[in-house]
Amino acid sequence: MKAKDADRQLPLFETEEYYPEAAQADNSDKPDSLFSKYIVYVDESGDHSLQSIDENYPVFVLAFCIFHKRHYSEAIVPALEKFKFNHFGHDQVVLHENEIRKEKGAFNIFRSKEDKIQFLNELTHIIEFSNFILISCTIDKRALKKQADLESNPYHTALGFCMETLHEFLQEKGQQQKKTFIVVECRGNKEDRELELEFRRISDGNNRLGIPLPFEVLFADKKAMSSGLQLADLVARPIGLKTVRPQQENRAFDVLMKKFYCDGGRRRLGQNFEGIGMKIYPEQESEKPR
Repeated sequence: MKAKDADRQLPLFETEEYYPEAAQADNSDKPDSLFSKYIVYVDESGDHSLQSIDENYPVFVLAFCIFHKRHYSEAIVPALEKFKFNHFGHDQVVLHENEIRKEKGAFNIFRSKEDKIQFLNELTHIIEFSNFILISCTIDKRALKKQADLESNPYHTALGFCMETLHEFLQEKGQQQKKTFIVVECRGNKEDRELELEFRRISDGNNRLGIPLPFEVLFADKKAMSSGLQLADLVARPIGLKTVRPQQENRAFDVLMKKFYCDGGRRRLGQNFEGIGMKIYPEQESEKPR
């Protein structure tokens, strides 16, 4: 590679302002593009059953990770690929929070506690320096009192909030009229059909905003090598733990605080996100009313 060409490489975690020519070449930036500049990856933590509640983790969390497509493709994906090559020698590993935490399968590689800490520190570093916006809804199953809530599907309740807030974010970016794809993991034929039906219902205008939402749902196989889905998997549980054990040290959540969609834009990152980008249902007293 010539030195001149190397200089034009996009450094990891840089913004498009450094490379205006490349930004103009991005089709999603064209005024006549049908698609928004953003892609959304979704994952969950906990189960959505209300029949049996796990006392150790009595919540259900749905997390939306919103990425600018150019930053995602040119910075985040290469960073995760490099991380995998460094630790596994190949990139055919799907990063799952549960398997990493329990050192199962491909993650039975740590020779010492220090080894695992180093692995987690590097992964946390990637998350910290990746630019994405986080929207989440935590259903506290212990606090549900209304009969309608007890008969509802926590996943569907959380989905409605996250989709409504996603529209507010896209409105801020002037992308609310363009199609935005929301990628979720397949969970089973029955569950996927029910989710798609609820997704269509919300998108058709049955939402708090009372307007159609130009969103399209995509179902991805659990073994899909999607960097976005893997990052979404890594962020969901720390959000749930913040509700279940708020006083417990939670370094992962401390990093995520500056990712949440908040009141005040980028100048207020890490502030005023409770009840806005991070919803807990039913509402806690500390949350701002929506």
